[in-house]
Amino acid sequence: MSGDAERRDDAPADEAGPDAERRTEGADGAPASAELAGEFGRQLAAAAERSGLGALARDERLSGRDLLTAIGGVRGILEALLPGLVFLVVYSSLTSFARLETQAALVPALAASVGLAVVFTVARIVVKSQPTQAIAGLVGVLASAGLSLWTGRAEDNYVLGFWTNGIYATVLLVSVLVRWPVLGLIVGFLMNDGIAWRKDRRKLRAAQFLTLVWVGLFVARLAVQLPFYFAQNVEALGATRLLMGVPLYALLLVFTWLVVRALYPAKDTAAE
Repeated sequence: MSGDAERRDDAPADEAGPDAERRTEGADGAPASAELAGEFGRQLAAAAERSGLGALARDERLSGRDLLTAIGGVRGILEALLPGLVFLVVYSSLTSFARLETQAALVPALAASVGLAVVFTVARIVVKSQPTQAIAGLVGVLASAGLSLWTGRAEDNYVLGFWTNGIYATVLLVSVLVRWPVLGLIVGFLMNDGIAWRKDRRKLRAAQFLTLVWVGLFVARLAVQLPFYFAQNVEALGATRLLMGVPLYALLLVFTWLVVRALYPAKDTAAE
């Protein structure tokens, strides 16, 4: 018995180490997973900082200017809304008032949408105003237009958005299931909390809740818009796409800000 105890006490570090690490880290995952999640969180937070979300999160009072910046500014809002709005208006006008067939109305509607996206991108490049957002938007408009032209169906101009919302919802939901909610990672690094929030049950639950709320946004878009897609109701599909885009995104940002400020009071943030 004593010999066995001595052997256990004198066990080499390389034998005892893994068990000790597992006991230390608990059931939440290995140190490697924490390091990977931390790096992912830093990248997300850096992207959020560049987009203006960082300033919004740290605002003691909700600033209209910071909220506007976080949703892309006036130019970003126009870049997000106008190509889709122009497509919808041109297509609906040609099919409803000019009585053109779907195929005949599709080409000019897509051309107007793509042309406007090109104008926005060129304008960004000319004024050297970080054209990444406009270029990303242009790529999305071109891909959607290409798919719609290929199938000859106007409603297919919205298919890429379905996939995007589905992917976002899936990634966020998986992050909740593995107890590394994406919203917690973003907020944690924006508020100089790193991944320490995972040790605070209140903050962890709030991060999971916020992440699920954003999952709900993407799922709601699919739930509302897919029936219009299958019914080939392009007008209703386009209208709900616009209404559930920037406006709903802005509302959810405000809600997220309220929760973040409750978790990180101004005095605590200032102390950090």
